[in-house]
Amino acid sequence: MAETKALAKQATGPLAGVRILDLTSVVNGAYATQILADQGADVIKLEDPGSGRGSGGDIMRWAGHVPEGTPRDLGPIFLTINRNKRSIVLDLKQESAKRAIRRLIKSVDVFAASVRYDGLKRLGLSYEDVAAIKPDIIYVHAAGYGSDGPYAGEPAYDDLIQSASGLADVLPRTDGNPTPRILPTLVADKVSGLFMSQAVTAALFHRQRTGQGQFVEVPMLECVTSFLLVEHLYDHTFEPSIGQWGYPRVINPYRKPYATKDGYIGLLPYTDRQWDQFFEAAGLGETIAKDPRFADYATRAKHTHELYAMVEQAAATKTTQEWLDLLKPLSIPVVKTNTMDDLIDEPHLKAVGFFEMYDHPHVGTYRAVRPPVRFSRTPANIRMHPPRLGEHTDEVLAEVSEGEEA
Repeated sequence: MAETKALAKQATGPLAGVRILDLTSVVNGAYATQILADQGADVIKLEDPGSGRGSGGDIMRWAGHVPEGTPRDLGPIFLTINRNKRSIVLDLKQESAKRAIRRLIKSVDVFAASVRYDGLKRLGLSYEDVAAIKPDIIYVHAAGYGSDGPYAGEPAYDDLIQSASGLADVLPRTDGNPTPRILPTLVADKVSGLFMSQAVTAALFHRQRTGQGQFVEVPMLECVTSFLLVEHLYDHTFEPSIGQWGYPRVINPYRKPYATKDGYIGLLPYTDRQWDQFFEAAGLGETIAKDPRFADYATRAKHTHELYAMVEQAAATKTTQEWLDLLKPLSIPVVKTNTMDDLIDEPHLKAVGFFEMYDHPHVGTYRAVRPPVRFSRTPANIRMHPPRLGEHTDEVLAEVSEGEEA
């Protein structure tokens, strides 16, 4: 078993000193606030006590399997997106909890929430309510849909946003099967979380320059549709449209890992020289040189379907290692195609220390994915295990109680 690491002693990331009151949950907002926590922010995760029957707090606490004897509130997905946070439990229907959260708001820089906005209003936690307590607050709301549209306030989950954004229409345009399909990863949640973390840092930068707080809305549908249409708006960039939706190279059914004699490779020659070298290596150089469809970038772009089909046929003539040995010295982009089972022992990920092992006092040894972005002067780090439900309630409330109303 890999050696476990000790937690870092203090925050060294670029957001050290920033304090966030976090009312997000599930994946979207929790992923965003973990990014900010890894980068040094003190994230206080506010959770609801629930029914008292072992189901309180963030619902992701209870998702997935846990080792025998492990507390049920530390499920595997929760562990991957809630480190470096402190958990407190308050029943916001109680007056004492309302007083406590007002004290907390005074102490933080950012108020982040993914609760539906009408629910926040009912709790007395609208932007206007919070800004009345802390005028320069950065108030970030992760919504399903923008507040000025007809879907405002409706429930939104990854499946719904993939359906509404056009993302479920990408595979049909690729393989000809007309059935819309959901991509098997929580891409809508995670993309929106990335937008949210970036929005927080941008708003903090604005406040640093001007002293002004603000309300920031991060609507999932708009974020994911924007993400999709970077390349797939394509000919509809122009008005009137001059053609199709979808970047042809990307929705090509032959754009995929290619089968070799013993596995699969990811392969993408790109420049004229790389294509010439690849087909020479595949024994097709003379054939391609005479084919006007592949003479240069412009003509290749019109015939990517046929081009990638030829790559698929060529790839099957050698083993994966033979292709790596042949193409890497030519600087032709190529990699072995990994399964998820391969990732823990993947040579590059091992070399960069991508996975780190820690000893959690309640779940034992667990695997963490280290912060992927590297800062040369202010490195992100892991300094706190994912917390038990309400683990830090007394600690955090003690920090804001001195000199304040009880």
